[in-house]
Amino acid sequence: MSRIGKLPIAVPAGVTVTVDENNLVTVKGPKGTLTQQVNPIITINQENGQLVLTRPSDAKPHKAMHGLYRALVANMVHGVTEGFSKTLEMVGTGYRASVENNVLTINIGFSHPVILTAPEGITYSCPTQTKITVSGIDKQVVGNLAADIRAIRKPEPYLGKGIKYEDEHIRRKEGKSGK
Repeated sequence: MSRIGKLPIAVPAGVTVTVDENNLVTVKGPKGTLTQQVNPIITINQENGQLVLTRPSDAKPHKAMHGLYRALVANMVHGVTEGFSKTLEMVGTGYRASVENNVLTINIGFSHPVILTAPEGITYSCPTQTKITVSGIDKQVVGNLAADIRAIRKPEPYLGKGIKYEDEHIRRKEGKSGK
């Protein structure tokens, strides 16, 4: 059995999970609704407030899909109950960000500010001028948006200037002479 796929998914109170006949999983919770198409090979059973995903055999593709879809459905349940967030930090003199009406404005040393509008279901916040928090219910969208913001100016290894994740460690290099 797959170590990840065999684990049951606990469905908390206030969350409803429905599975169509063609394996379209819909999860509704206090924060919103998410849907995911699951491969028809994987069967989904709901019992005693838990979801259990099973596969037909121990073939390698079945094992891979078993763990994948279990993780995707578990992330959907977590997203509609608690949500996901990523925090980015800006390091550099004069680097700052602000949010107004869910539009993020970043001044990062270019001749113009970078303006990003949040897609539906995503919220930006700036606890300080140098921190950006991206939050939402879909883990993939939150992660991709945070990666896109980081790609505006990646941290460089000499001075560490740029946009980095909050828990990211930048490996620093020595300067020109290597002293």
